[in-house]
Amino acid sequence: MGPNIGIDLGTTNSVAAYMKDGYPMVIPNLEGDALTPSVVAFARDDRRWVGRVAKAQAVANPLRTVFSAKRHMGRAYSQGPALQTVVSSIKRQMGSDYLVKVDGRAYTAVEISAMILEKVKGDAETYLRESIHRAVITVPAYFSDSQRRATRDAASLAGLEVVRLVNEPTAAALAYGLDAEKAHTILVWDLGGGTFDVSILELGDSVFEVKAVNGDTQLGGDDYDQCLAEFLVQRFREQWQIDLGDDPAVQRLLRQLAEDAKITLSTDLEARIVLPPLFGRGNRCAVTISRDTFEQITAHITEKMAAIAQRAMSDAGIDAVDLDRVILVGGMTRVPAVRKLAREITGLEPYVHIDPDQVVAMGAAIQAGVLAGQIRKVTLVDVTPLSLGIETQGGLSSRIIQRNSPIPTTQSRLFTNARDNQTSMEVHVLQGERELAADNVTLGRFELAGITPQSRGEAKVEVAFDIDANGMIHVSATDLQTDAHQRIRVETAGEPSREAIDHLLVESRRQMTSDRRKREEIEAAIRAENLLRATEQLVGQTSQGASTDAILLAVQAAEAGASAVREALAAGEASRIVATGQALEACLKKLNAEIKTAPCAGAYVRAA
Repeated sequence: MGPNIGIDLGTTNSVAAYMKDGYPMVIPNLEGDALTPSVVAFARDDRRWVGRVAKAQAVANPLRTVFSAKRHMGRAYSQGPALQTVVSSIKRQMGSDYLVKVDGRAYTAVEISAMILEKVKGDAETYLRESIHRAVITVPAYFSDSQRRATRDAASLAGLEVVRLVNEPTAAALAYGLDAEKAHTILVWDLGGGTFDVSILELGDSVFEVKAVNGDTQLGGDDYDQCLAEFLVQRFREQWQIDLGDDPAVQRLLRQLAEDAKITLSTDLEARIVLPPLFGRGNRCAVTISRDTFEQITAHITEKMAAIAQRAMSDAGIDAVDLDRVILVGGMTRVPAVRKLAREITGLEPYVHIDPDQVVAMGAAIQAGVLAGQIRKVTLVDVTPLSLGIETQGGLSSRIIQRNSPIPTTQSRLFTNARDNQTSMEVHVLQGERELAADNVTLGRFELAGITPQSRGEAKVEVAFDIDANGMIHVSATDLQTDAHQRIRVETAGEPSREAIDHLLVESRRQMTSDRRKREEIEAAIRAENLLRATEQLVGQTSQGASTDAILLAVQAAEAGASAVREALAAGEASRIVATGQALEACLKKLNAEIKTAPCAGAYVRAA
């Protein structure tokens, strides 16, 4: 009959996962991606596309493309706006009579959802080489009975029997193995493409109980995209004298460019947005957006989440000090401003070890495994005695698995190249709680070769730790751009003596203050070196164009600031490095501002 699988029918993307050798594994779709865009598109000749292809053709076919989940949850069709463009949704419509009209034909939310589930099911069958008939599907904790029934109906249309509907926050907590921890009060911060909700869960006897849910069904990644798209219209008008108008194809393109820029700004400090010649009067017009600018223009969206989180805790009768764990769910939680807000409100460092786009599906797969008898006991009693991680730039220790994490577990993080044109990376595996690699225990070393030569900070290497129920650990490194892969097995990582563990923990607590100071000094030096590199690039590019007096003065200030930073680095004085680095950063912002406001600002737009 085939395996039970877990499915996250998501707002922006949908994900499937299954249990393999006791671990939840995401099932790639036919395109080889973990995520399937929750997008459906129709052609005039009755052809239909779902997923990446549907999303890719949206600019050329905006009036027949259905995208963006949860945008009209619970609304009747008569309450919604006129559908001049099909900007519709799925999960927000479940259980309502909201309709999407394409070429005179009306589709219900159940039908659109079924098309997506049918694609996910078919791709999973191709990958697993088995027929799939049963699934655990996740739903928001706030879903009503009618919305849950609608989800079952959509699955039935797709040929799936729903063996269990699982609340998304519960699934996320399961994926993190929190049923095995001593955590009793858990906050799940779920920011997706269309909705934001905060759930407070109480854990007791391996049972998760939702104590309170609060949220905004009209707040999500789509709102950030729309806000940035409107800002881009303004920027292209000011900088290139181009009026992009309100044509549906242009609006769809702007939303896509805004989404791409938002993703870039989650890891980079700047994003360059290029308008295709077709929409730029034959020119490849471009503008540059900084992370600071993005955070400023979307601050009113981010700020809305604070009150929602506070209300959820108030409804549950708890304060931030009562929380044991905070989990981030949804791709939008990669945005630095969102993570910062979650930390400020809860006072805790959120769990982000599992991909926020995949964590819910992985939890659903665990529940599917339990129901299928693959997992006899969900409760896992063993934990990792010490933190595990790798050495990073400057001799720092970067933890990937925190001590007392339940096992078995799989956790990973993305790293990048520390040097220009770096083609290999040594992975130094560490165990311990100290901030510097040299003060921790070395478990092993291996080299990842075959990395594509790129500028510093542009490579993407995923380092993953897999620990089985016996404490055996496998460490792998994968270049996500070339798929170059290397893996080692550490035989004794989980079995240090109790005396050794106690000694390491006592030493880490005793050295905590000095370790933190050393880490801050090293990080300050790394930031200063990055600023020097940025200064060199910006000044070099600026010199290639015509300069105003204001730009020349700003360049001189930046060069003087860079000299001060070099002197501070040579002297090794931490406070001086920080101060000169901050001054140089201010000079660079001033120079950027002068370039952008110059009459020929287009000549200064630098490559991403």
